[in-house]
Amino acid sequence: MVSENVLLQSYNTFGIPATSRYFASFDSEAALLTLLDEPRVKGLPRMILGGGSNILFTQDFNGLMLKNEIKGMKVVDEDNDHVYVKAGAGENWHSFVQYCLAADMAGLENLSLIPGNVGASPMQNIGAYGVEIKDTFHSLEAIHLEDRRVATFTNNDCAFGYRESIFKKQYRNQFAILSVTYRLNKTPRFNTSYGAINEELERMGVKELSIQAISQAVINIRTSKLPDPAKIGNAGSFFKNPSIDAAKYEALKAAFPQIVAYPLADGHFKLAAGWLIEQCGWKGYREGDAGVHAKQALVLVNYGHAKGSEIYALSQRVVDSVKEKFDVELEREVNIM
Repeated sequence: MVSENVLLQSYNTFGIPATSRYFASFDSEAALLTLLDEPRVKGLPRMILGGGSNILFTQDFNGLMLKNEIKGMKVVDEDNDHVYVKAGAGENWHSFVQYCLAADMAGLENLSLIPGNVGASPMQNIGAYGVEIKDTFHSLEAIHLEDRRVATFTNNDCAFGYRESIFKKQYRNQFAILSVTYRLNKTPRFNTSYGAINEELERMGVKELSIQAISQAVINIRTSKLPDPAKIGNAGSFFKNPSIDAAKYEALKAAFPQIVAYPLADGHFKLAAGWLIEQCGWKGYREGDAGVHAKQALVLVNYGHAKGSEIYALSQRVVDSVKEKFDVELEREVNIM
């Protein structure tokens, strides 16, 4: 059923009270096709909404917002080393990770507690603590919103990059993802080198490493550093960690010896955007109800009644100050509407 003039405040983790002219949810391919044929919405812009955890509404949406609620999780294939698990795009991401962990299927443990739904995982190439979706992604099924054909996309087809995929650029707003299949490991390959995972495992008193222990360590770290969207409106990391060449890194290192950076395979260096923002004095900053989180400068927050435009304006001031101090251009990770 298509509803009119729907308030989106409860459908985005920033809690922005934007309005969609038309709104409907679907739990199957057939239901989506029925909605696309609704006479009232012919010719209007369309947007697929998942968990609403990576979007900032700066204005109302004058079109049809389609909330993906396709569910289901099951093992669809296996070989000697891998298990292939398929999940509906509307499944909650963390619930899906827990489903895999309970069956000892390895590969997603470092991605525990990331907000949002399964369908967004390949769109964003979500990542955390040294792991990205492209490492375990096998394929997805998506329907083209215009010609109604269902297409299968492989890892290569998705053109994954750092928090990027073909669905954020070339195919933006053209497809609705129906399901995603992941290739998980029967024998774990533990990844504990990034961030504070080893420290947290030691604090937890873990004697025998397991994917469940790594997941709990990640959950503990994220809970201690990141605000709960149910309590303070936010969309997690607002900015990407910028990449610079070796020459620029050496120059910055000379000027700022404490700079936080990670070497990349191509010879570039990835800078910690949170450190750059903190050095510009933004950590804990608040203006009205728009602010920068006190524990993690990468996270912009809505303390209650901030407008999306106010949060965006604050993000621009952050971008400008980092550019002025470090001559580094920050890029927003959150989708701006």
